[in-house]
Amino acid sequence: MAVAKKKRVYGLQFGLLCLSSFLFFSSFNMIIPELPGYLSSLGGEDYKGLIIALFTVTAGLSRPFSGKLADRIGRVPVMVIGSVVCVVCGFLYPLVGTVAAFLLLRFVHGFSTGFTPTGKSAYVADLVPLERRGEAMGLMGLSGSLGMAAGPALGGLLASIFPVEVMFYTSSAAAFLSVAVIWHMKETVEEPEKFRWSMLRLSRQEVLEPRVLAPSVVMLLTYFSFGTVLTIIPDFSEHLGIENKGLFFTSFTLSSLAIRFLAGRASDKYGRVTVLYLSTALLTAAMLVIGSVETVRGLLLAGVLFGVATGMNSPTIYAWTIDLSLPEHRGRAMATMYIALEIGIGLGALGSGWLYGNQSSNFTLVFWSGAVLSMLAFLYLVLVVRRSASA
Repeated sequence: MAVAKKKRVYGLQFGLLCLSSFLFFSSFNMIIPELPGYLSSLGGEDYKGLIIALFTVTAGLSRPFSGKLADRIGRVPVMVIGSVVCVVCGFLYPLVGTVAAFLLLRFVHGFSTGFTPTGKSAYVADLVPLERRGEAMGLMGLSGSLGMAAGPALGGLLASIFPVEVMFYTSSAAAFLSVAVIWHMKETVEEPEKFRWSMLRLSRQEVLEPRVLAPSVVMLLTYFSFGTVLTIIPDFSEHLGIENKGLFFTSFTLSSLAIRFLAGRASDKYGRVTVLYLSTALLTAAMLVIGSVETVRGLLLAGVLFGVATGMNSPTIYAWTIDLSLPEHRGRAMATMYIALEIGIGLGALGSGWLYGNQSSNFTLVFWSGAVLSMLAFLYLVLVVRRSASA
């Protein structure tokens, strides 16, 4: 069982975790804006939807294993495993010379987010008491969002000045630093076990945690839009004449920073579902606006709205998941929620890539499809979750 409540919430351990999260998210987000162009240079312009989809498939498949291992061998080793994958993949991207090799590497790279965020979320849950859980998840998300903002902007800048290899190596270096930061962190699992290969055998009960079904459904439906944005925005930015394809990502991520902490505290005070009503409605509006803009300024302003919506959404769902989970199965619960996240991103990436078909006339249809899924999340909260809570 994990360590119980701590009196001191934001000590050194929490600070190191946030720093590591910043570096980790900087690492793999740094290369995203340039990957569609890099794949096209290899002759794979028809496979852009797989850039995100393959990454999320592996992340989703690895979640049950990372959740079980986080509960058994400890949170820190699981965090380290994911970051090490990023270190290795960053060095391998410049070496791939075929579309098949590139797609295989994207598949392997997905193990990173299949492990590290699961361990970090469970670690935070071990440190923070219930009444400050939303606030802590907001701060944790803020550090990750800073990485998501800095990464694409830095990656785009490096790619515009140096050969693309420099961007990949910088991504690898950031991942290495994220490992160095957490290497000597105190483990929060009281009696971690030594790893055994038998731990990789999963029973049906160890794959998913049914207690967190509701937040997982909302996560899946809302992160369809995120997968769409990750896949299509680089081409949409180019269509609008934006040279640095990371600008939209910086716009929406910076706006999410301002809201995450406040949204977390609001969910502690007013309830998780109440905050999610607003966030899902705003996300629906954001996707409708993105699909309608025709100028650079309009796109960046739409990115601000998208950032506010996602900044409210993510930490609230994380906190809600932890609220519903049992301490001894916390890793499994977080893994279940992250599986839903990966499915949402993967479906968004594949669906948007298929709808887009490299035709600029389809941009509106692509982004409005995300609005439909976000509206379904809102309706699920109103018609299913609220009704079951009042029954």
